[in-house]
Amino acid sequence: MAAVNRVFAAQLAGLPVFGPDGESIGKVRDLVAGLRLDAQPPRILGVVVELTTRRRVFVPMLRVTSIEPNAITMATGSINMRHFHQRPNEVLVVGQLLDAHAFLANTDTRVTVIDAAMEPTRTRDWVLAKLAIRERSTRLGLGRRRSSLQVVPWTEVSGLGLTDLSGQPQGAGQLLVLFDTMRAVDVAATLRDLPLKRRHEVADAMDDERLADVIEELPEDDQKELLSYLPEERGADVLEAMNPDDAADLLAELTPADQSRLLELMEPEESAPVRRLLAYSSNTAGGLMTPEPVVLAPDATVAEALARIRNAELPAALASMVFVCRPPTETPTGRYVGCVHFQRLLREPPAELVASAVDTDLPALRPSTPLSEVTRYFAAYNLACGPVVDAEDHLLGAVTVDDVLDHLLPEDWRETGLHDVAGEREGEIHA
Repeated sequence: MAAVNRVFAAQLAGLPVFGPDGESIGKVRDLVAGLRLDAQPPRILGVVVELTTRRRVFVPMLRVTSIEPNAITMATGSINMRHFHQRPNEVLVVGQLLDAHAFLANTDTRVTVIDAAMEPTRTRDWVLAKLAIRERSTRLGLGRRRSSLQVVPWTEVSGLGLTDLSGQPQGAGQLLVLFDTMRAVDVAATLRDLPLKRRHEVADAMDDERLADVIEELPEDDQKELLSYLPEERGADVLEAMNPDDAADLLAELTPADQSRLLELMEPEESAPVRRLLAYSSNTAGGLMTPEPVVLAPDATVAEALARIRNAELPAALASMVFVCRPPTETPTGRYVGCVHFQRLLREPPAELVASAVDTDLPALRPSTPLSEVTRYFAAYNLACGPVVDAEDHLLGAVTVDDVLDHLLPEDWRETGLHDVAGEREGEIHA
């Protein structure tokens, strides 16, 4: 996203939204923020965009690549065309927060919220960090004194009553505050120990991306239980937010009817790689791989490659290697040329082409390669990530070492392992 330090909600409302190729998509109608029960600024989850058809849809902030004074631009990919519905843990910044009445913190000074500003954090999230406020008008003699506008940190305003808008139980809200500081694997461990009703309350209040991260860390039985609890449309949204290989593993455990129904509800662009993965056995390279490795054309520069692997959202194992292929660079790609290890990229001039640094000697896995051979392959070549190529030399995806370990460990490793990982938090969390 473009380097913007602060954006006010009122400035965004009504701005046109464009796709990566300049095509008009619609207009910004609102910002969606995730509610918190503590005093910290809410995280901006995404944008409500009104399409030319008047339908309002939700676009996650991760899909927004730039914010300019006259427009915002989205990354490539499909839009979830389902009509936007506000969830219990969300607030509409323009529709519900602006013109709300509140107090300056620790005072009885009444204020009105005139505008709200979002700012980026170090983790690339956006938070509702500042509020533009005006003191409520007071009568002086026969006239009124109009106070000046102030921009203050979110923490200096209280009494907005946003937690009342959420409708979520107090206990679940307290857990969400704590979960916000925890890794997904620790949240999953804690969630397993909660009563079923509380577990469902927490799932209802989580946003799709966070819930997807947590579900990926749960044992299969808990994954299936939680997915079956969610309404089917939201279940499809969560599957879209999961890594395709994890989504395929979960869908493979469902009945064919449930599997088919959820795949149909997913956006075609999101379901296509999952369908391809479901065609492979789970104990082969094809069943283990992710279809979303870092792929570049031969004429890309080393600087471009380094920028791609610097992405904070990219798992460390996938960031260890860049794959060079002829166009198209979406899997299945054009002809596979070779790979470039990230340490080699660090030694090359930024303007150099990645084609000049390609390792063509590393053999590729075939999608039918069994797990036992994949394991020996990773051990022999000391890899964190390896290419999977079909008979026509198209790159299909990449297997990462964490996926190999996941399938080598006993089936119940998450039950025992997660309990040990989360043990130090026992006594801190109350259902």
